[in-house]
Amino acid sequence: MQDAITIRDLVVDRGRRRVLHGISCAVPRGSVTGLLGPSGSGKTTLMRAVVGVQVIGGGSVTVLGQPAGAAPLRRRVGYLTQAPSVYADLTVRENARYFAALHGRRATDADRAVAEVGLGGAATQLVGTLSGGQRSRASLACALVGEPELIVLDEPTVGQDPVLRADLWARFHALAATGTTLLVSSHVMDEAARCDRLLLIRQGRLVADDTPDGVRARTGVDDLEEAFLRLIRTSEARGGRTDAREQ
Repeated sequence: MQDAITIRDLVVDRGRRRVLHGISCAVPRGSVTGLLGPSGSGKTTLMRAVVGVQVIGGGSVTVLGQPAGAAPLRRRVGYLTQAPSVYADLTVRENARYFAALHGRRATDADRAVAEVGLGGAATQLVGTLSGGQRSRASLACALVGEPELIVLDEPTVGQDPVLRADLWARFHALAATGTTLLVSSHVMDEAARCDRLLLIRQGRLVADDTPDGVRARTGVDDLEEAFLRLIRTSEARGGRTDAREQ
């Protein structure tokens, strides 16, 4: 089966600074793939390249068989940014129903999306009165309501309590079980174990592209944070070069 995302030798520069250093990787369809790494490692830049809003300096990004950003992908790809992308002067329900209408969906689809992100009790509240975590969930509902084939989520669990984080990850896996592909970024390494596959990135370089079990086996440790640190040390010993798929 064709991968949902294929990235080849991706380079992104900002001014004189190189942000992504020739990254190559793939995201399987119907999976929850975690993009993990410290803040400032290039995760958001990589996601922006996937959704086609990032100018790239080299390489290629193919999404669902199309060049990233191609017009046919607009209804097939959902994108949740770190900053809430909803209207503060509308209620949660009004926001979700607005985005549902843009995708040709019904009001009931919007209401279901709001409930699924845990905001059913706040559906009639103005977004401007919500907490930061609630705003993020309102944005997530709007990203999900169109039922895209690929959902790109930039740190969707930041500011969420542990119970809600667990609920959201359960929701992500339920979506993947229906064939939806999710690319989820996080700088919290304990979320790595919740993913089907991991892309570990540091300073714009891919450190690993493997399953959680594969990362553990490769490094010889069970703790994924310690495994990540070992991979970084190995990469640094090679002068920043890494074979992300090495077993």
